[in-house]
Amino acid sequence: MTGLLAASPLAQPFFQHALLAGTAIAAACGLVGCFLVLRAQVFTGDALSHVAFTGAMAALAFGYDLRLGLFAGTVAMALLFGTLGRKARPDDVVIGSVFSWILGLGAFFITLYTTSRSTANGTAGVSVLFGSIFGISAGQATTAALVAVGVCLLVLLITRPLLFATLDEAVAAARGVPVRLLGYGFLALAGISAAEATQAVGSLLLLGLLAAPAGAAIRLTDRPYRAIALSAALAVLEMWAGLFASYAAPTMPPSFAIMAAATTVYAATFLIRRPATRTPTPAPAGA
Repeated sequence: MTGLLAASPLAQPFFQHALLAGTAIAAACGLVGCFLVLRAQVFTGDALSHVAFTGAMAALAFGYDLRLGLFAGTVAMALLFGTLGRKARPDDVVIGSVFSWILGLGAFFITLYTTSRSTANGTAGVSVLFGSIFGISAGQATTAALVAVGVCLLVLLITRPLLFATLDEAVAAARGVPVRLLGYGFLALAGISAAEATQAVGSLLLLGLLAAPAGAAIRLTDRPYRAIALSAALAVLEMWAGLFASYAAPTMPPSFAIMAAATTVYAATFLIRRPATRTPTPAPAGA
């Protein structure tokens, strides 16, 4: 019995840390990702994935903690996208124009890091690209969980007005909803979520954690509040499935396992037929 308990993943400290941080990060990404999809800002999430890499490499190149670069880069760039867009809504042309510049900066900083400071932490660049959720410490897991829980609470706090502004921006503005301020606030939360997700699945795959659960939820229900809750729940379940699968098959990277679970769930939604909405038949003329 003791041997079985010792073999359980829940008995392993590294798995406990990953589960704590991963659960909170997934919930935050599920909530934020649903609004990214509803607001047609998925391209923003894609851009933030590259910003996360560039910010982390810049911090490492100048001798700072990579998490400082992650958060500073993603939040600052998300707000810049909103400033250059219309009413704090990023414009695809703006994002596309900045995209190549960000990639160029990333190439510059990774070259600078590998030629001057790579002896200090030679695997840091790889961990930023592909994530290292099984390698985070107890302190890092606690910090990540607290930040992600804070993001969740803030998203829930602004859910009603943000949803109103998302579905009908003109009417929301006429009703006195601070549409622009909400847009900036949401973009900042998206930047924080991107930085957190990078630690779990890496900058290359964080878009999947933001978009796949949300896309599946929206395909399963057309009720916004239900979709938001379902997106968070799916993201958490997919995170758990990926962590347990990676523990069971040590050769499988956890980031790949998490994304495989998210992709499988999203693909499965195409096999589910939602009942068609009945359109009332108009009464005959003169009836």
